[in-house]
Parts: sequence; C-alpha cells; structure tokens
Amino acid sequence: MAIIFLLLILAGCSDNIVTTKSGLQYRIVEKGTGIKAKAGDEVFIYETTSYRNGTVLYSNYHSKSPVKVLIGGNQATAAVDEGLRGMRVGEIRELTAPHFLVKRKGYPPNVSPDSTLVIKMKLDRIKRK
Repeated sequence: MAIIFLLLILAGCSDNIVTTKSGLQYRIVEKGTGIKAKAGDEVFIYETTSYRNGTVLYSNYHSKSPVKVLIGGNQATAAVDEGLRGMRVGEIRELTAPHFLVKRKGYPPNVSPDSTLVIKMKLDRIKRK
C-alpha cells in the first residue's frame, strides 16, 4: 500500500516537460489566457537566455519594452520560434534548447555555438494580422 501511495506522489511531482520532434524541451511555468500564438502572429515577449549552469547571456525581463517577433518570420532562433507556438498571453515557458536549435548567423562572442541553452519566455501580447 505504501508503494502505491509513493508512486502516486511521484507521478504528481512531474515537471510536465514536453519534448518536441525537433528535440526542443519545454515546460509551462505559468499558464496564460486567450488565443494561442501561431505562425504569422506578431508577438511581444520578455526572455532570459542562459547556459544550463545559470550564467545569463541575455535578458530583457527587467526592461519596459518586450522584444517583437514574427512567428515563422525567421526573426528568432528556431528554438524561440517553435517555443512561442501555442503560447497564450501571460504564459511563461522555460525551454531547454539543444545547440542546433539556437544557431545564429554571426554568433555573439559570449555564446558558445555548441551549448544547450535555457530560455525563459513570457508572452506579453499577440498582434494577429
């Protein structure tokens, strides 16, 4: 009986991590409301990008201005673009992005091109066209 109880407790402690076909992993930290973001939407986000050890590479979380991204418009890394799809306003997601989903042209000098990155995103608003 105690084993069944323990298994039920452990099952409830799951982080609900989703792994997509591309290899991106994410979990919803806080649920949002309203419509789901999709390709063609212009979205405004706050994000923090860091190495898995917590070293922050970029953040606009304390800024008054969110970053504008056109989903599917090749304006963000593949990880961010994929991670935004399905988000709702106010939702916070934490992505674990393998190196091949965060490659950029002219890689910034403070980012190792072979690193898995952790990206925490909050969807501020959606502008649907």
